[in-house]
Amino acid sequence: MSDAQLLVPDSTAARVALWRALHLEIDAPPHVLEDRIGLTLLAPDPGWQQRGDMDPQFTRPFRASIVARARFIEDLVIEQAGLGLRQYVILGAGLDSFAQRRPDVASRMTVFEVDQPTPQAWKRQRLTALGFGLPDWLRFVPVDFEARESWRDALVAAGFDTSQPAIVVSTGVSMYLTKEANAATLRQVAGLAPGSMLAMTFLLPLEMAAAEVRPGLEMAEKGARASGTPFLSFFTPPEMLALARENGFGDARHISATELTQRYFSDRADGLRPPSNAEELLVATV
Repeated sequence: MSDAQLLVPDSTAARVALWRALHLEIDAPPHVLEDRIGLTLLAPDPGWQQRGDMDPQFTRPFRASIVARARFIEDLVIEQAGLGLRQYVILGAGLDSFAQRRPDVASRMTVFEVDQPTPQAWKRQRLTALGFGLPDWLRFVPVDFEARESWRDALVAAGFDTSQPAIVVSTGVSMYLTKEANAATLRQVAGLAPGSMLAMTFLLPLEMAAAEVRPGLEMAEKGARASGTPFLSFFTPPEMLALARENGFGDARHISATELTQRYFSDRADGLRPPSNAEELLVATV
């Protein structure tokens, strides 16, 4: 078997990308986010929509949450780019497609995608094979988090300018890290140049989740534990805000599912909306 054949995408990142595509396929317009890039890269077998983890009803609140957080972060990055910010760092980038969907904005920045080496190599290979290209303003930064390699050192080696501010984004990652590791990430971002910003998701304690999503979250937690990547950290919003402030941020805000619903789902007739008290967002500024 060749090295190329050994490359595989991360299964969680693949599922998220397919849920984004599923939003376009089965939810009525207006769509919160239009993203088929991940589906194109993955090229799943026909009938992928019939997979158990793609069930329209079961995935409904989860795909709403996925597209809501992605749209919020995208709007935030575009806003910051408009204010002159020129560095965008995506921790655990997975199948993020901002660079391919919004080159009009991304090309005015340097976009650093930080991820594990093997899935990142797969993504680079697919982008090249499909003709998306690898522009100079898009930097792939392979970091072996399990070997405790420093993502900040790797960023600098890839051309990151520590004298200039950046927006750093981390979604769907915090629950897999210990509280100490989350605090370390916060400290590292808070140590960047003044004006830098962090946007990250965090998972609330499962017993706080809305009834319609608690069984799905509990199933995901059991599956993560069985696969050797258990959920390690849960935070209430006050705990997350306190952790951000304790680790160097001057300003920290909680973006709730209610706020995301008001922003992106208020004009929907089908009741689609992200669940309350599941995965929500922290936005913190240095």
